[in-house]
Order: sequence, then structure tokens, then C-alpha cells
Amino acid sequence: MDVALWVALAAIVVILLAFLVSLQRLKFQIRLRDEEAHHLVTRRLPALMDAERGLPIDVPGPLRPTLADTAFQHELQTVIGQFAGFADETRQRADRAAKATLISTMRGVQSLANEQQLAITEMQHEHDDPAVLAGLMKIDHANSQLVRRAQATAVLCGTWPGQQRSAAPVLAVVRGATSRIRDYLRIEAHSESELAVSSRAVEPVVLALAELLDNAARYSQPATQVQVHFQPAHNGLSIVVDDAGVGMNPEARERAKALLTGREVVDINKLGDPPQIGFALAGVLAARYGFKVFVEAASPYGGMRAVLFLPNELLTKTEEPAPAQARSAPAANEPQETSGGLPKRQRRSSTTVPARAAEQGNWGRGKPSVMGAWQRGSLTGRGSEEKPDDEEGTTTS
Repeated sequence: MDVALWVALAAIVVILLAFLVSLQRLKFQIRLRDEEAHHLVTRRLPALMDAERGLPIDVPGPLRPTLADTAFQHELQTVIGQFAGFADETRQRADRAAKATLISTMRGVQSLANEQQLAITEMQHEHDDPAVLAGLMKIDHANSQLVRRAQATAVLCGTWPGQQRSAAPVLAVVRGATSRIRDYLRIEAHSESELAVSSRAVEPVVLALAELLDNAARYSQPATQVQVHFQPAHNGLSIVVDDAGVGMNPEARERAKALLTGREVVDINKLGDPPQIGFALAGVLAARYGFKVFVEAASPYGGMRAVLFLPNELLTKTEEPAPAQARSAPAANEPQETSGGLPKRQRRSSTTVPARAAEQGNWGRGKPSVMGAWQRGSLTGRGSEEKPDDEEGTTTS
């Protein structure tokens, strides 16, 4: 009996010890899971939210590697996946709502700007006073910039730019892009080409090139010039833009290259404050229409070089060679034509603007070559279509 009792007691002790060990192990596992759950709530999910907002943050992994390949860890990954999916769906829904609002707003802005453009054109036909014309040029130029901003925003939100009915010479496309930026007097185009951009690509190329020119002028000294020239190739033509600006650091250059590929989905909420839409817009248009845009490390003038490459599919021959100088003005009695070859309505009086030197801050006031060239470039670059009364209209959407 004594032996049996001792054996029973020993068995009870072993069972109790095993139970205590299992209890301690269970408490340890519970503590590990509590710590992992706390790590999920306080570290991983907030980091995941920041990453969804586009912040450069790495989402941390599990806190306890010993829980890897356990059912608990798989459940946590399921929670993370569902959370990420919900956050992405919420972001996409908010992005669609924001784009819809912006498109509606920009359509209203474009409509008002087009009405204003018609009024400006009528006043330019009715007035011959140099001071009035210079003021109208300044208003017209500001209106062109407003249209470009509204049009660029709408395109980034998913709409399509306007389209001309006829092709435009490459130099005229450069003039059109130049007329839509603030520092248009600093753009110098020395090349000439017998090629023209096909009608379907004129407005997209003007928009993309305007952003490249604006970027080059904005990030370079006001006293410097932005040089534009053409580089023909067997498979197309390159429009090369060189500035003498501050350049870009490697990180910004890589980001710009990624945007210019057009393969990234543009999130309008991640374009900065104020939004930097230039490269994003150029990339979107390049992907849609089949041309390419590149940024190089440096230009010969110490700044950046941007290249817009047009393949042969987007090019055609012009009937007449383009003028050699981007700023040359037509003669006083030279008939002007629309992009479709139709005569443009002339002013009722042949009074010309006095030929006196123009100050850059005076928007070319009193210099016929600057005013004439800017007006021709502005008309060419508006994505115009011929109207029944032989005037050029504006198509921006």
C-alpha cells in the first residue's frame, strides 16, 4: 500500500508540474501575442496608413519572429491585408471624388476663359492704339496661362485635351507653348524644321512642351535664356530644351524620370503644396499620344536638359518651311492665315505700333516684332479650330 501511495503521489506531482509548465508556457504565448497585437496597432498599421498616403516610410514587420508561420500570425496578416485593401479603396474613392470635382470646376474656368478670349480678340480687332494693344496683350497672355493651368489640371484628372483640325509646323508648336508661360520673352528657338506635328498631337505636344519650358524658366535666373533647338533623327525629331538653372538632385531626377514614363498612376493628392504638375502632365500626355519626354543630368549651360521626342508617326511634312526665328514678325501688309490656311480678319486700320525698344517687364509694349510673334504663337498654340467667320477659336477640352 505504501508503494502504491507513493507512486500515486509522484504521479500527481508530475501532473501538477506539467500543468504548471504548460500554464507558464501558455502565459508566455499570450504575452507574446499581446505584444504582437500592440505592435500591430501602434506601429504597423499607422506606418501602413502613412505609406498609403505616399510618405517614404517602411512598414515594420512582426515583432516576434517566433510567431512566424503560426495561425495567429496568419490572422494578423489577414487583418493587415483587409486594412490595406480598405485604405486603398477609401483613397481611390476620395481620389475619384476629388477628380470629378476638379474636372467640373476646370470646365467652368475654361468656359469663362474662352469667353474672355473671344472678348479680347474682338477688342484687338477694334483698337489700334499701341497702349491699348499692349494692355490687351498682357491680359491675353495672363488668360492663356489661366487656360493652361485649367487644362493641365483637367487632363491629370482624366479628360482629354483639345485637338486641331490641321497639322502645325514644329516651330509654330514651340511658339504656341512659349505663349502659354509667364517668362515667354526668355525662350529662344534658333532651329528650323520642315516637319509638322500631326493634328491629333498638336495640342498635347503644346501642353507638354509648355510645362517643360515653364519649368526651365522658373528654376533658372531671370537674366538667363532658355534655349530650344531641334534634333532630327531617322525615327523622329527631338525638341531639346536647355536652361541655365540650378539643376536637380539625384532623388528629384529619379522621381521626374518615373513621372515622365507615364506608367505611374498620378495621385493628385501627392503632387505637393503647391502642386507640381509639370512632369506628371508631360508623362500622362506622352503615354497617351506616343511621344516621349526625358530629363538629362545637365545641359551645356549648367542647368537641366529636357527632351521631347516625336516619332515619325506623329510628324508630317509642312507645305512651306517654318520661319527661322521664333520671334520674327510678319510684315505690316502680309496676310495672316489660320492654321487651316484660311485668311484671318485684319484690323480696320493699318496703323502700326511704334518701333521702340521693349522692356522685358513691359510685355513687349511698342515692339512690333515681339507683339506680333507672341500673338501668332498664342493663336497657334490654343488648340484652335477654324470657325465659319474665318477666325480661330479655342478648343481646350
